Amino acid sequence: MKIPRLALAAMLTIAVAGAEAWPQAAPKGDLQGSAVAHTEKSAIGVIDGAQLALPAKAAGGMPYFGKWKDRPGTISGPVPVVVFLHGSSGLKLAAIADWQKWLSEFGIASVAPDSFALPDRLTYTSPIARSTYERIHELRASEIAIALAALKQADWVDPSRIVLAGTSEGATAVARDGNSAFAARIVFSWSCEDNYFVEAHRTRVVADQPILNVISSVDPFFSSANSWLDNPRAGGHCAAALAEGKRAVVVLVPGAPHTLINMPYVRATTRAFLEVALGLGAK
Repeated sequence: MKIPRLALAAMLTIAVAGAEAWPQAAPKGDLQGSAVAHTEKSAIGVIDGAQLALPAKAAGGMPYFGKWKDRPGTISGPVPVVVFLHGSSGLKLAAIADWQKWLSEFGIASVAPDSFALPDRLTYTSPIARSTYERIHELRASEIAIALAALKQADWVDPSRIVLAGTSEGATAVARDGNSAFAARIVFSWSCEDNYFVEAHRTRVVADQPILNVISSVDPFFSSANSWLDNPRAGGHCAAALAEGKRAVVVLVPGAPHTLINMPYVRATTRAFLEVALGLGAK
């Protein structure tokens, strides 16, 4: 049977469209290093090598930015503090230092623990096995406890105003943390969804705890822009996971890059969120 040209053209169009709709093959991942649990020595290094930013109010009239181990001998307080978990690039990502310095400008101290204080720490190029990612997520979760233990020994910290924040790899641990002692949480560049990065997202909603999620609409890892996301129903943000959060805020930024913490409107949103969550300027 001879197929009419118009029908044949239509069939070819459908075939091509169908082929384009299939996910592209995932790239080949890679692993370096093998350590996935902190030792007693590396736990000390996580804090000693942490990036600390102190507002002028807390550091004798002049802001301080440097390593935790080199902090000023006399620090005034109490001041609110953000514990910030870096992503897979570690503290070498300059955007983190810029963000911490910005926080200090309106009176908030911050500490970014150094996950790479662990010798031979496992690193990767995605995608890798979910079970391996989960071992890394456990490592990052352990750093939250390490940071809190250090802050409890610091008399300049306001214990009622400690915020847990993180980006990308670090944000997964933040989203999963269920410690009600935190005044708020901030999840940057993680979607709180099942995908290639987790065995299950396991996001925790803490009653009445403010939580902010900010992510790009085209995040290269956790939105549908990633052809190997491995979740055809993904929304690319935390709205579904945080649906029962009474004080949850989700911000989707069109066209933004993966690292978006210093974009002007993201900073403005973050500051407004912190001012409300921490009661900054409240009379």
